[in-house]
Amino acid sequence: MKRILFFFLVLMPLMAWAQSPTVDPSATYYLTNEEGEEETDVIAPDTKPLSAPVRIVFKANLSEPCNVLYTWTITNTKTNTGGNTSEPILRRGSQYGEFEELEMDFNESGSYAVQLNARFYDEEGENILYEFPEEGEDPKTIRFSISESKLEFPNGISPGCSIGQNDELKPKEGFKGIVEFHAAIFNRWGKKLYSWDDIHGGWDGKVNGKVVKDGVYFLRVTAKGSDGIDYNIKKAINVITSYNNAESEGTTDGE
Repeated sequence: MKRILFFFLVLMPLMAWAQSPTVDPSATYYLTNEEGEEETDVIAPDTKPLSAPVRIVFKANLSEPCNVLYTWTITNTKTNTGGNTSEPILRRGSQYGEFEELEMDFNESGSYAVQLNARFYDEEGENILYEFPEEGEDPKTIRFSISESKLEFPNGISPGCSIGQNDELKPKEGFKGIVEFHAAIFNRWGKKLYSWDDIHGGWDGKVNGKVVKDGVYFLRVTAKGSDGIDYNIKKAINVITSYNNAESEGTTDGE
């Protein structure tokens, strides 16, 4: 009899606790890389700084259905002349199960910390059974950073180049954190020849399907970086179709 009583008073609660639902927060990012292809992966401690704009999906990964309320806390710590400032973003479900998955677009640079709190209720939704993390337990924190912006263009192009080098006007490799973009090409008389709004796009040196004549053209770019920097680029672009001769003269290295 004592063994049975011990079982119900001690072992049963332990078994019920062991079988309680759990959460295991995770995050997956989706972004477009320099080649214009979508890149995605789970955010881990060794994840390199991401480039804005980037979409991130946070998941609670609940082990089994139950009555639970979620609170996602997202903090961006920026370094500026006034020191570190925190910008918390709070998301909480207004009903059970809401925000088990949270999707957000990030357009600002900085260092981010994301935490999840979960409160589990009984079947009637009246009494709290337990919380995640437990009292005194450190919450699991998902950390990632978004790099500062960078945008540069070469000084010239060689459209129609047989070896496919420097044959299109586009940002130099290594551009990052550009959340708004517009570029246009003009001739020496100020006539617009071509424009594009996709950072992954470019100008192939053609107008109406034909390569323009060799000479100087003008690039104007307005863009905004994830760190708040406004880019207003105005520069002359040398178009040289005779690439091989120009290469020997050192005029089409893109610098």
